[in-house]
Amino acid sequence: MNAFRLSTIGLLAFALLSAFVAGAATAKAAPADDLYKLCRQVKNDDTIRPYSHELYGGTVKAFKRLFPDATSALQEQELQTQASYRCMNGKVLACFVGANLPCAKMNTARDNPGADEFCKANPNADVVPAFATGHDAVYSYKCASGKAVVAGNSWQLDKRGFAKKLWTVVPER
Repeated sequence: MNAFRLSTIGLLAFALLSAFVAGAATAKAAPADDLYKLCRQVKNDDTIRPYSHELYGGTVKAFKRLFPDATSALQEQELQTQASYRCMNGKVLACFVGANLPCAKMNTARDNPGADEFCKANPNADVVPAFATGHDAVYSYKCASGKAVVAGNSWQLDKRGFAKKLWTVVPER
């Protein structure tokens, strides 16, 4: 193949990829009814979706269910930075990310390189902090003679592998 044909094919591929990326970047978030409908149809979808103002009322109710002792009213900006959604069992679920509150699927590996490194520097530490293990680690660790040892289970998981106590159903109106 000559150089002209290769460069033409490369330009065509680049143009198609650019059009795809531009279209994906300008896609709007699905309205609330669409997310409820999607979840009813697919039942389970582990895709974490960002906050949608269309779900404001249900999201506030979900927050109050998870954090009943919270005293201040939620501001829209807080929801934009903290609230996430996914589908489970045909329902829309919400999670609110925060310090040590991971909304991602949890890491169930018993071997933890971060805990191993921490224990090399702190050979007999009673607790390996989350900054070392990763906030998504299911297990808690301690150090014994410079080695990380599983000390317990930090999170109970739902059937999809997410921290059970961090996710709740977003009620429809």
